[in-house]
This record gives sequence, C-alpha cells and structure tokens, in this order.
Amino acid sequence: MTGNAPFSSLEELAAQVPDGAKLAVPRDITGPAMAATRALIRRGLRGLHLVCVPTSGLQADLLIGAGCVATLETSAVTLGEFGPAPRFAAAVKAGAIAILDATCPAIHAGLQAAEKGIPFMPLRGVLGSDLIAHRPDWRVMQNPFAEAGDDPILVLPAIRPDVALFHAPRADRFGNVWIGPRRELMTMAHAAKETLVTVEEIVDGDLLAEDEAAAGTIPALYISAIAEARSGAWPLAFHDAYGADAVELADYARLARTEPGFAQYLARLLELDGE
Repeated sequence: MTGNAPFSSLEELAAQVPDGAKLAVPRDITGPAMAATRALIRRGLRGLHLVCVPTSGLQADLLIGAGCVATLETSAVTLGEFGPAPRFAAAVKAGAIAILDATCPAIHAGLQAAEKGIPFMPLRGVLGSDLIAHRPDWRVMQNPFAEAGDDPILVLPAIRPDVALFHAPRADRFGNVWIGPRRELMTMAHAAKETLVTVEEIVDGDLLAEDEAAAGTIPALYISAIAEARSGAWPLAFHDAYGADAVELADYARLARTEPGFAQYLARLLELDGE
C-alpha cells in the first residue's frame, strides 16, 4: 500500500499538461494514451517538446498535424505497415517543427540519467555517425578512466520530461499502476516531474502486495494523476486486450496525406469522442 494518487476525469488529466511542456510518450506497441491525446488536441495544446520513447507513430503524427508540437525529439516516427507518418513528414519538409534527431539507445540513456538524478549518461554506439554533428548538446570526451591512448566516449544530457503520459492495463485504489514487463514506462515515470496515466480499469486490492504483480507495478509515489479510459489506446493495439483497428489506421494514412484530409479525419475523430 502507498499514498493515494489523485483520480480524475480524462479532461482533468489532460488539463495538467501545460503549453510548452516537455512531454514523453511511448512507442505505439507499449501503451500510448490515445484517448488522452485526443483530449489534449481538443483543448488546443501548443508548443510541446515531444519526446518519443524511443519512437512514435499515430500519436506523434496527430499531435504534429493538430499544431501541438514545436520540437520533436525522437529516433523515428512511422505508421509501420501503414506507411510513413504523413503530418510528421510534411512538418519536417516545411520546417514547421524543430527536430532533435536521436537513436533508441540515446533516448533511453538520457531518460536513465534523469532517473538516476545525474546530468548526463555515457554512450558509445553513436560514435562515428553523422548524428553527432547535428546535436550540439551532445559531447564527445575522453574516457577519464582509460589507462592509455585515445578512448573517446559520447556523453548525452539527461532528458527530464515535465510530463510522462501513457496508457496502462490497470491501477488499484491506492494509485499504483501495473505496466507488466514494459520497463520503459517505469523509466519514464522515474525520470519525469509528473506522470499522467490512463488505464483500462481501476481495481480493488493492492497491486504492490501481490507477488505476481508487484515487480511490474509503478508505485503511486511516482503517479500524478490517473483516469480510467476503456479502450484508451484505440485505434492502436493494446497488449492482449485488443488488436489494432486496421481499417481506422488505413483511413488515417490515406486522409492525412493532405492538410484538408487530415482536418477532415481529425474533426471526425474528435466528434466520435463526443458521442
């Protein structure tokens, strides 16, 4: 049992993300909070520094197309089998958003630094790539523990999001959130100043007191707000609860190729939420 995290409506949860926030979101297969994303778009959020952990797809593309994003930090944005992310591609070509290009290990390393309360994290794998030339906030230094010779190492600044936002299977009445084996969500919650979570259900009992659940549970200490949102990752797949809505995703990929088509899709999507 832990302290009680605040439970809220979806709209109240979305209201806790301010304009200009550094917002961390997970990859499509991990648990993006799509119902909350639509709530953010409805309230006209602007100026986000969106951190994809370490990639994104529909969630990032919707936020970019809706004008919510000023800076994007990611290693990829793609709709996977449904093709390129059209609003992301259009924004990059138009210079409408700033891009902080990264790699998957680099994103994780930056979050791990914030999680540990240290200013940077060393990493070797990016050395030798052109990426370093486009990231002035990354530094190459000599390994201070090298016994002799040239031993460069890359150091990456900590990534400390203002808000981490994701969808999880369940929370308990004490505010603990079960994420199962998806450990990047734990890292996000540890690294962020605030963590907002939507869940499929809120259950009785104490998840931290259950041997089968405890290791995959984020304690309420790290959770700022929880909102119940059934099918909250739709139209994306979510764990073993439901699969991706292929028809909806294909429709988005087709319509979002143009600005008018995206506007048509978004209006229809937000209208569905109001029904």
